[in-house]
Amino acid sequence: MRLAVAVTAVAAITGFPAAMAAPAGNAARGEALYERCFACHSLENDRAGPRHCGLLGRRAGSVPGFDYSPAMRASGIVWNAATLDRFLAAPTAVVPGTSMGYAGIASAQERADLIAYLSAARCPA
Repeated sequence: MRLAVAVTAVAAITGFPAAMAAPAGNAARGEALYERCFACHSLENDRAGPRHCGLLGRRAGSVPGFDYSPAMRASGIVWNAATLDRFLAAPTAVVPGTSMGYAGIASAQERADLIAYLSAARCPA
């Protein structure tokens, strides 16, 4: 019931119909989905893409020592659930010139699950 109330409130505030509100994410499903990201990313280490520990709340293009595209460094994005959702849906449309050569995740539910996982992930000390 709380979710229905929250969805209705978001719809009223944003003007989007309740059906358009973002689905609730499931971190356990998101952890399984994150395996798709392993070729380029990890939580702890930079790979072809930057590490994801501490992603939410971080300015795009700001991990020290990682060689970002000029487009990502200049994007002005601060990663939160909404900005990450938009980016994961269509990376090259959101940041034209990004070096992230990934078509995106079409499923809103999968994006929500992945974001829930990244939000809950704890960085090693």
